[in-house]
Amino acid sequence: MRKLTQTALLSIALFAAGCRTLEQRGESGAGLSVRSLACEHLVEPSGIDDARPRLSWKVDLAEAAPRGLRPAAYEVLVASSHDLLARDQGDLWSSGKVVTAQTLDIRYAGSPLPPHRRAYWKVRVWDQHGEVSAWSPEASFTVGLLDPAEFAGPWVGFDAPVAAAKAKLSSEKDASRPAGAPPALLLPPPRYVRGRFTVGGAVSRAVLYASALGVYEPYVNGERVGSDWFAPGWTDYTKRVYVQSYDVTGLVRPGENVLGAILGDGWYSGYVGYGLHRHHYGESPRFRALLVVERADGRVERFSSNGSWRASTGPILESDFLMGETYDARLEQPAWAEPGFDDRGWSPVDVSASVAARVEAHPGPPVRVIEELAPRSIIKVGEDLYVADFGQNFAGVARLRVQGKQGQEVVLRFAERCNPDGTVYTTNLRGARTTDRYICRGDGVEIWQPRFTFHGFQYVEIRGLGSAPTRETLVGLALTSDTPAVSSFECSDPMLMQLWSNIRWTKWANFVDVPTDCPQRDERLGWTGDAQAFCRTATYLDDVQAFFAKWLVDLDDAQRADGQFPMVAPLKVAGDDGGPAWADAGVICPWTIYDAYDDRAELERHYPAMLRFIDFCEKRSRNGVSPPEKYHCFGDWVAIGADTPHDVIYSAYFAYSTELTARAAEVLGRREDAARLRALHGRIRAAFQSNFVGADGVVRGDTQCGYVLALAFDLLDEPLRTKAAERLIADIEKRGGRLSTGFVGTKDLMLVLDKIGRNDVAYRLAQSTEFPSWGFSIRHGATSIWERWDGWTPERGFQDPGMNSFAHYAFGAVGQWMVEVIGGLRSLAPGFARVQIRPIPGGTLRHGGAALDTPRGLVTSSWELRDGKFILKATVPPSMTAEVWIPEASAARVLESGKAAAQSPGVRSARNVAGASVFEVESGSYFFECSYRKD
Repeated sequence: MRKLTQTALLSIALFAAGCRTLEQRGESGAGLSVRSLACEHLVEPSGIDDARPRLSWKVDLAEAAPRGLRPAAYEVLVASSHDLLARDQGDLWSSGKVVTAQTLDIRYAGSPLPPHRRAYWKVRVWDQHGEVSAWSPEASFTVGLLDPAEFAGPWVGFDAPVAAAKAKLSSEKDASRPAGAPPALLLPPPRYVRGRFTVGGAVSRAVLYASALGVYEPYVNGERVGSDWFAPGWTDYTKRVYVQSYDVTGLVRPGENVLGAILGDGWYSGYVGYGLHRHHYGESPRFRALLVVERADGRVERFSSNGSWRASTGPILESDFLMGETYDARLEQPAWAEPGFDDRGWSPVDVSASVAARVEAHPGPPVRVIEELAPRSIIKVGEDLYVADFGQNFAGVARLRVQGKQGQEVVLRFAERCNPDGTVYTTNLRGARTTDRYICRGDGVEIWQPRFTFHGFQYVEIRGLGSAPTRETLVGLALTSDTPAVSSFECSDPMLMQLWSNIRWTKWANFVDVPTDCPQRDERLGWTGDAQAFCRTATYLDDVQAFFAKWLVDLDDAQRADGQFPMVAPLKVAGDDGGPAWADAGVICPWTIYDAYDDRAELERHYPAMLRFIDFCEKRSRNGVSPPEKYHCFGDWVAIGADTPHDVIYSAYFAYSTELTARAAEVLGRREDAARLRALHGRIRAAFQSNFVGADGVVRGDTQCGYVLALAFDLLDEPLRTKAAERLIADIEKRGGRLSTGFVGTKDLMLVLDKIGRNDVAYRLAQSTEFPSWGFSIRHGATSIWERWDGWTPERGFQDPGMNSFAHYAFGAVGQWMVEVIGGLRSLAPGFARVQIRPIPGGTLRHGGAALDTPRGLVTSSWELRDGKFILKATVPPSMTAEVWIPEASAARVLESGKAAAQSPGVRSARNVAGASVFEVESGSYFFECSYRKD
């Protein structure tokens, strides 16, 4: 699925907002339309394992519809065939007219859904005047394995390559190795497995269910099935493993068929994280498949992976996420997954009867190619040595096009940055080799791309072509979990536009089945602190509801028995004690997803783990503050010239997580829990002030981070709150208008400046190009968010290569401020049921805007300063209400579509707040303007 570019989405949204003014609304009629149907928060999902799935949709104003329309009822039809649905016959479920404005998470309530079958559905809605919309476009979902026991059959693999690789590694270790040589690596080749099956008649439907301990690519009769990468995804394989479902009706035929798979080590047995450790879950990967075939005569046949299957290796000599992939095209067996292939030279598969882990449908989006990039430039840096610059740092692979001699080897190395001489800078990759090799067949033009690896890169070093590469030699394939784009951002500052792009690309580079810290070096772990810092901004970029639904299960699976959350999830390599601001992800992320998507079921699922964590913190804390014993804390990670005391961070986050858990208890109706948690929060808050805050408002440590946490989490009473805000501003000013915060402080820095009414300072920070700042990295060529403010400086060059990623999204949390303050859009109720449209001009900006396709529809804000006026165009969808803030104290001086705003249709009321006119508005498009004088 290709993503809408931010420019395209913004253009569509703001064009609608600008064109449909009051005079152009036309006559009333069927004023609502329905779109974006989703099942379990996924588009056209296959293989869901819920017998009563949740259905959602979005409602728009139809063309020429009047303002103020809202949905008041719905009807859902679910049918067993496309033809029945087209005839408006819901043989599975016809809800009838249901009087409610709800559009999210409607539980299926029809006949039992047949497994392995596709259900087709559509929706229509009525407005409050009784006018009914047209039916929505058709959508569908497939019910999968409702009974996990049905996914039967052994797990198959091929263990001989592991033994061979071990023997090779042992011999390499015994041999003398030159000083400085890279360490010998254990890299067994991927395995090829295949099995025959015979279908007894014409096929009406065929569904493949597949999973692996490792990563796999499935094949039916020689055809690659699906477009997923790295299935089944990364989990704690000792607790759960996911299964994918594919419709293969067009690939299965009567008579002999072949089902096969290529099986890689992946996260299961490959290198993961730092330290050159592998076999984290097991030594040899396994594959399991179930093919359910419905014949035209009504009979059902089932075929499973079993001990009769055959196994071998092939042209992929080695493949690893961190190390790269080597492919020898001379070893290809083109028909290996087709009937008639002679597999007598293959070996019997190795079989594991069962695994202890639960087998479930994958709840999140698959990893896919979301964009193809061509090199911007190619330079020669040595003899038969070239460097291609793609102009964008991203995660993915390179597709190679080559015409070479038989046995000719082409080597690709990947890097985020270049050395001063133009060669690729790879020192920061640490133990990750990140090298792909292709050995040519020599029979003409050859095109190849890896299967079971990915890299974080902007630059590719090419060696061994024998001639200069062209822009057609390489294509960059950007990989990410396929979370649909839901936003756009626009402003008059090109640097801030580049910052928005950097945030988005860094999110894509690190959302690869789990939210990782970085995509390039020997780490790529699901760091909890990074995830909680960026979670809200992620919801402003893409629809990440299903993505986080998957990862939050990983996080709960990694929670310790005593309630502590870990540093990373899935839990491997790093420790199980996350420490403050990292462990708190177990509370902050579930609450953020609930708040962004109004997903009460998700909150309820994780509430027990949230409560266990608060109990853990309470038990080990002393009088509401930090534990008496030594405890782990990362601190304000990679702060600049400031060291925030760990006790301040611990106590602030303990208070914040306790408050969020209390809110969750209130939402879920746990009154006793809520009362206890509110009382605990009050004690922590009082202890924070008495232990860490002086009468002059100084928070212990006197750092920007300390003040940010105290103000962001509402830990101070007046006059301490005002004094602390003044201390924060004073610290920024004494540093020449610069920040000093790291991961912890930066997350809330700009939001706090907005909260205390100092967006003038926030704009200075946002638009600065001096060190340290977002603009500093952009001035020096950044196309993604750096891990460190000083990842590279003119004075020092590259920072410590032991920790210097150039694609780390934590500092990209500023995206939330950009949407809310520059774009002017912020949610006031879970799932954007109520929205504030309040752009705050500042800095050098002359215009700005944002568009968010929220769970309740598309809301937009576009403003400009022109001819002494503030002009705002806004759209509000039917399932939402909004308050619009205009920077004019007198509502009488505000116009909407050329008339007095307070009397304009769709505007329900007006009030004055802090020198601004605030208008309550209903659905529709609006055009506000007032006089404006820039301070």
